[in-house]
Amino acid sequence: MVQGATAYLLLDVAGTVCALPREASAEVLPLPDLQRSPADGGWLAGFANLSGRPVPVLDLARFLDLRAGPAEAGLYAHLVLTSDRALAWLVDRVADLVNVPAGAHRPADPATSLNGCVGGGVVIGDALIPVLDPARLLTVAEQGRLAAQTRAAADRLAALPA
Repeated sequence: MVQGATAYLLLDVAGTVCALPREASAEVLPLPDLQRSPADGGWLAGFANLSGRPVPVLDLARFLDLRAGPAEAGLYAHLVLTSDRALAWLVDRVADLVNVPAGAHRPADPATSLNGCVGGGVVIGDALIPVLDPARLLTVAEQGRLAAQTRAAADRLAALPA
């Protein structure tokens, strides 16, 4: 890594390029078959079964209101597993991993995005790319509802015969 640079994953989210700090992700995975729950829909795409543990998968395009309908799993669709491995973001593609020098960072007004989820921007080439703040993507209420659905998915999985 370049001294003084920050690493970002560049994400294709319904044709919009977004940056996610590299340390916010544990792993990038190909899109597996997702388990749907009766209560999913909207931006909850389903649950990925990772080593016997259901991980909620959120469709980032629907979540950010960049796409009205559900994602059609394209050839390059990826899951970005959060650093705590408790959640995965469904994106159309993880396009690149880039190191951005400190001078290329731009501030953002937290009031201009829902819950302040756009924490700033980075200049790459001629483009100003929004940087998502993973700690602010979900509201507290959304986190609570998602935790309840994840517990229900874990209970369903545990009830199945081995």
